[in-house]
Amino acid sequence: MDNDKIKKIIEAAKLYYQLDYSQNEIADALGVSRPTVSRLLQQAKTEGIVTIEIKDPTEDVEVLRSLLKERFRLKNVVVAFTPTYDEIVVKKYIGQAAASYVTELAKDGDTIGASWGSTMYQVALQLKEKSLSNSFVVQLNGGVSDADVHISPSEIVHLFGKAFNVTPYFMYLPAIVDHILVKQSMLTDRHIRRVMDMGKNANIAVFTAGSPTPDSVLINSNYLRDDELEDIKTKAVGDICSRYFDCNGEICLQSLDERTVGIELADLRSKEHSILVAGGPSKVNAIFGALRGRYANTLVTDQITAKALLKKNEPQEK
Repeated sequence: MDNDKIKKIIEAAKLYYQLDYSQNEIADALGVSRPTVSRLLQQAKTEGIVTIEIKDPTEDVEVLRSLLKERFRLKNVVVAFTPTYDEIVVKKYIGQAAASYVTELAKDGDTIGASWGSTMYQVALQLKEKSLSNSFVVQLNGGVSDADVHISPSEIVHLFGKAFNVTPYFMYLPAIVDHILVKQSMLTDRHIRRVMDMGKNANIAVFTAGSPTPDSVLINSNYLRDDELEDIKTKAVGDICSRYFDCNGEICLQSLDERTVGIELADLRSKEHSILVAGGPSKVNAIFGALRGRYANTLVTDQITAKALLKKNEPQEK
């Protein structure tokens, strides 16, 4: 092919693909017919001057889903596509994905346990109505008295109950008490014990993972002593239901765990559906520790966090 022909092909391709000229406009600019422009553009692809690559985020998500299931031995994985890696945006998208998943999953006779937090609030907000029979929703752990209303445990459990048209059971107790004797005393109350047992026996648990960052509601709750805060800072990667764990999923600070009110992390392992909903840059280590601890058999996250988890897991593969 002579140089003049190649130059004309390149010129047509640049006008069409880079400057968004129409084929009629290119024909006028080059002084050729429209069919000639069409042939020039086809030749640009045939000769490899122009290559077209289609980025399908859905396809990428399916690959990530499959890899996460295999690497972390999960029952199911939902990977939501998020357009940016902003924490607020991520929570909205994974909350929507989790809400759809839980709505489809839930059936008559289920007891659904729910934790609290800003991610869980997004899940609760986006649940679709689906009336269930002989079913309940129960709060999995105690709350924080001065928490913002948007992360209020009672509001989240209320929204779950409203969506499924079932009775919600609340745990109007602090997440952490000052002494184990206080906790033991509370558990002697049959009403409190009933709610605790419902959470333990729920066949579906939906929860998020918190990270021990300075803006954490739990860190700022005044429930933790100075020495505990220091230990959390150096040892913990995250918490589930206010129980802190390290990078291997092992409980940090046994004495603190004994004063924590709500479901024990070991009980999450035996759930039919133990659904961890978490994503965003500050949650990667927390999710990784939770998965290594085997606290979830289902993960709902975003595609960027999914890639970070897979990369983080590579050195541990045997």
